[in-house]
Amino acid sequence: MSSTTSRVGKRGTIVVPAALRNRYGLEEGALVIAEEREDGILLRPAVALPVEIYTPERRAEFLLNNAIDADDYRSAVAEVRKLGLDPGAIPHDPPGE
Repeated sequence: MSSTTSRVGKRGTIVVPAALRNRYGLEEGALVIAEEREDGILLRPAVALPVEIYTPERRAEFLLNNAIDADDYRSAVAEVRKLGLDPGAIPHDPPGE
């Protein structure tokens, strides 16, 4: 492992040496995690993954399609009704079909 010295600029900017940016895939606008450690600050590349927010209809589809047997399917139908939806209106394949 090597070490290099950088300066902290205005607004707290730090220049990460090009060799390290290239090695860790840090391009302009890349996300990093700044983690406080007992002996200093650790900077690590970060990954942001999109979060999908499921609609009630999509949740109902998951419930109905993931039922593994008749009892599980009946439970799924009851849960879908609790969501205020008609299970017959949700595209799905009941178990055993």
